[in-house]
Amino acid sequence: MPNTPTPLLPGKSIPAPVARPPRDRRPRPPGRHDPHLLATALFAAYAILSILRYEHLATRSWDLGIFEQAVRGYAQLRAPVVDLKGPGFNILGDHFSPVLALLAPVHRLFPSPVTLLVAQAALFALSAVPVTRAAAGLLGRPRGLVLGLAYGLSWGLQRAVDFDFHEICFAVPLIAFSLEALLTRRWRPALLWALPLVLVKEDLGLTVAAVALVVALRCRRSPRPLVYALVVAVLGLAATFVTLTVVIPSFNTTGGYEYWTKVDSGFALFDGTDVKLRTLAWLLIPTSGLLALRSPLFVVALPTLGWRFCSADDHYWGTGWHYSAVLMPVVALALVDALARARMSSRPWLRSYARHVPAAVAAAALALTTTLPLSTLTESATYDTPEGVPRIERALDRIPDGATVEADIGPSSRLTSRCRVFWIGATRGTTPDYIALNNTGKWVGDVQGYARQLHPDARYVIDDAAYGYVVLKRSS
Repeated sequence: MPNTPTPLLPGKSIPAPVARPPRDRRPRPPGRHDPHLLATALFAAYAILSILRYEHLATRSWDLGIFEQAVRGYAQLRAPVVDLKGPGFNILGDHFSPVLALLAPVHRLFPSPVTLLVAQAALFALSAVPVTRAAAGLLGRPRGLVLGLAYGLSWGLQRAVDFDFHEICFAVPLIAFSLEALLTRRWRPALLWALPLVLVKEDLGLTVAAVALVVALRCRRSPRPLVYALVVAVLGLAATFVTLTVVIPSFNTTGGYEYWTKVDSGFALFDGTDVKLRTLAWLLIPTSGLLALRSPLFVVALPTLGWRFCSADDHYWGTGWHYSAVLMPVVALALVDALARARMSSRPWLRSYARHVPAAVAAAALALTTTLPLSTLTESATYDTPEGVPRIERALDRIPDGATVEADIGPSSRLTSRCRVFWIGATRGTTPDYIALNNTGKWVGDVQGYARQLHPDARYVIDDAAYGYVVLKRSS
């Protein structure tokens, strides 16, 4: 039946058509996707580097296995027990990092150490977004991209990516977002981004307090934000105190905080002065041309530098491992702040120097990268699987799921997602079903004799051996 127009009733008229609001045709600001595109490229680079290292059996410490055991515990709705630190050891009695529970849902779907490595790559790459965005907002798009790239290639991040997985990967973007908000005078977000740091690691409460003090300095003429900042500073200090004296000892079987032994109450600050000065030079010269020192934001780096340099453990003093990663967003955004201030300086030499620093910092980052881990991605050999890896994996695959295994660095992280793994020589009375060793350096002459030393009441036979890796099976 054809449609016919509805007749008008007497006294009624056709309603006027409703005018649609005009579309917003204002041009989008150029470069608004730059931070995310840069972060995506960095994520790909970080993830590839981490995954290749793992797949090629080049894991550098037992930490990857430790963190996977902790996350596996959370994923199975259990306590974060890390048998690599000792049978039944709760990791909250070592470092207070409950933030690791955020990885539990993903690990439940993909139970593998690779899950942790990819998550770390994503978190590090994410931190480039606020750094690039803040730099572009204060200095313009070109300088924002240049400084974002320099940050993404910074030696501290590259060292951390290269050294397996650590909980500080959560701290890096939190610090970056907090300081970005601080630079844009958004005081409440700056404080809210910083507060979760107390759940990342016990010492970061001091960093929270440092962020809050810088906020208080910047907003000292605004009573309400000033009060908020001072409250957060107190909360950060209190969180560190309670965590070190109450929370961690309550989970530790010794009833204390084991890392107190690494703090020298004497003159550790003056030990290794040459190493510490080199670390400061690396931190300030190639990454900021010393300009970061002109910004109050650099105060946020002082708690981390303080505990590292006051420690009697020389591992904390240098530029290796992952300890400098949390300093990279601080220095990068302190540089952005200093550059923005220098443009208004009355001193011509400072204005001229500030104009050239972004390009110099980026050039330094690119030049240093030729000697840093990401440079290996340009080498074809990096993507070739080493000859013995498939054979070693077959040997480790002979260990059944759910078995108890005593292992060292090489095999441990390959087994933690499916076995109960103990550190070699630290089973504390537990007799494991298997012993897996990386003996490529011939550090054990007689592996069966070594197994008898570890467990005199048990007998182990060699179940498989390949390219220096040995798997022993308990036979009685």
